[in-house]
Amino acid sequence: MSPYWVMMGIILILTPIICWLFTIGREHTRTPLGKAFEVIHEKRYYLHALGYLFIIKWKSTTDDLNEPIKDRAGNWTDWIYALEGEATLWVQQTFENAILTEFLNFHYLFIYLFLIYITTVYFAYVGERDMTDKVTLNYLLIYALAVPYYLFFNVEVTSSWIPGMKALLYHDGWYTVFYATHDPLDNAVPSLHVAIPFGIILLNWLHCKEKGIKVKEWTHYPYHLFIVVNTILFIFTIAYLGIHWLVDIPLGMLVGAIGALFIHHLQPRMRNDHGKLFEGFTKKKVMNHTFWEGAATLIILFLVLGAVSYQDSNVDDRVSMRLGGGDSTYEILTPLQYDEEITTTIHNLDDSLTLEYVVIWVDESVEYMDQGVINWTAISETQDVVSIPAGENRTILTDDPKLWHLIILHNDAEDLQDVIEVRILNDYGDDQMWKAVALSLPSMWMTGFVIHRLKRLKSAGRSFIDSTPSHLWEEE
Repeated sequence: MSPYWVMMGIILILTPIICWLFTIGREHTRTPLGKAFEVIHEKRYYLHALGYLFIIKWKSTTDDLNEPIKDRAGNWTDWIYALEGEATLWVQQTFENAILTEFLNFHYLFIYLFLIYITTVYFAYVGERDMTDKVTLNYLLIYALAVPYYLFFNVEVTSSWIPGMKALLYHDGWYTVFYATHDPLDNAVPSLHVAIPFGIILLNWLHCKEKGIKVKEWTHYPYHLFIVVNTILFIFTIAYLGIHWLVDIPLGMLVGAIGALFIHHLQPRMRNDHGKLFEGFTKKKVMNHTFWEGAATLIILFLVLGAVSYQDSNVDDRVSMRLGGGDSTYEILTPLQYDEEITTTIHNLDDSLTLEYVVIWVDESVEYMDQGVINWTAISETQDVVSIPAGENRTILTDDPKLWHLIILHNDAEDLQDVIEVRILNDYGDDQMWKAVALSLPSMWMTGFVIHRLKRLKSAGRSFIDSTPSHLWEEE
């Protein structure tokens, strides 16, 4: 059974227990079971469930575009590596322990899913309508904000780039199939494991600040503290397991902050707390919003298209991943429809070392993955290994429909410092760049909205936490 469904099953069982546990001593905040459906209908919480279904589809669509456009969108990992080097390797090697690895693998998936789903249920259970809205939107909109960075600024996970860095999460039996089919391994920037919980933390703080409540005196401070502690643990986990770079942490916080500010200022409008949704809109205001937020959107779009153009023009210098001596890693090929095919070209960019690879179905790879290590010896004894001499390339044609494939690559050199740089180009036969741009526009507009909103608040002499719609400013 998939780790996702196992974790979701545990979460479903734990949901009533957690809600009960975090309301001990505050029993008056609990929603009686007999009134649950009445509350769901009255406060329209069924829309929140639809929101989660929508983001699952949004993520699936984004993932479907990730690989087909990567031959043009390129890879920016060398820039990140030049910036921070091998700091995460020190973290992993300093603290590596089999028990810690098992615990953090569980924590990385379980607590992340826990915070996404149970936080919504918890705030609904304790009657916090506004926070229920906000934490639901937090997951939906922060993922939407990350879309252009994931599609156009591909950054490999640290274990695919730093020699000797183990993929403690991805190369581990039971988890391998799940992550291979849900994580492209080049969506390192920003970290949503930081962005989403940080967004919740910031939303809690904005909520309390606007209501004049100290966070430590807030009724739900214990649950808030629980989120803070686990966010700190996420920061350590993503560095330790060979997933994210250190720079992904502040960038994740930045995306989380933009999302939280957007939600904080938008939610009162959506709930009609200050009149009808479009009350106070005038032609002048609409033109003003269109101009400034449109300008911000166009500037970000220009930067994105400029990045694509840069990668297009430097394709011959592009490096997709790096393997130290004895290292193994893999490239993921997404499933095809019938009569579709992928043409993969693997370039060995080294001038003296030989690169080896095999192509294997994802489900068959499990027996070769254990505690962050790919057992290349076992692979070479049972699979057809292909060698690519120094400076040469090989082309692979994949046309099996409905199947996930891995191209497992290996550097057979004995010295870890004998690093092979590899360029992999996958041609899916269909230019879908326009779809990727269209899917990214909401993120660009939301960023423009937040910038414009903060500018207007400052010009009006109001606090950046003030969520009152602008047509009421003159009345106060």
